[in-house]
Amino acid sequence: MRYAGVGVAGIGVLAAASCHKDNHVMPMTGIDIGAQGDLAILNYAYALEQLEAAFYIQVAATPYSGITSTETSLLTDIRDHEVGHREFFKAALGSNAIQALTTDFSSIDFSNRAKVLAAAQAFEDTGVTAYNGAGYLIKDAGYLTLAGKIVSVEARHAAYIRNLISAGSFADSTVLDANGMDKAQTIPQVLAIANTYLKTKVNASNYGYVSF
Repeated sequence: MRYAGVGVAGIGVLAAASCHKDNHVMPMTGIDIGAQGDLAILNYAYALEQLEAAFYIQVAATPYSGITSTETSLLTDIRDHEVGHREFFKAALGSNAIQALTTDFSSIDFSNRAKVLAAAQAFEDTGVTAYNGAGYLIKDAGYLTLAGKIVSVEARHAAYIRNLISAGSFADSTVLDANGMDKAQTIPQVLAIANTYLKTKVNASNYGYVSF
């Protein structure tokens, strides 16, 4: 499992034809997740969970026009899940945790259902690909197991949000590969997306990794 990625979804990483040393260089500004090792990967996940938690906190605080009671209940549940994930990583990292990040959601109209759900879909789909793309780097079996549990919840969120937008799109070809596996993205690919919504930019300048 360690090399396959996080949980069953991470098996898709192995389906790639080959792997090679990939020397991505992120901008030397903002907050660096750290050098190679589990702490860096945990900080990477912590950064993403901070972003998702902040987004859903905002969604719950300023409901979009026409939100139903069912949507309110389930989006609030997602908020609580993301806050729980954020706090788990913060506690696991202790003094090694990166600082609290400042988000920038100015591009999202939180009063508009379509805009909010589109952003939620982007966050959830990206979150799943992030765990799948970095899971194989985790060395500690305990952390790997917990990450597998978290990515499975993120995939449930993604399916729910997708079905709110378009019924039956929970696992379409845009998120699955030809083998029916969830897709994966590298750390730099994910951070490029995440930084769009962060005033405090996060980078992986000091992290060397193998990408597929």
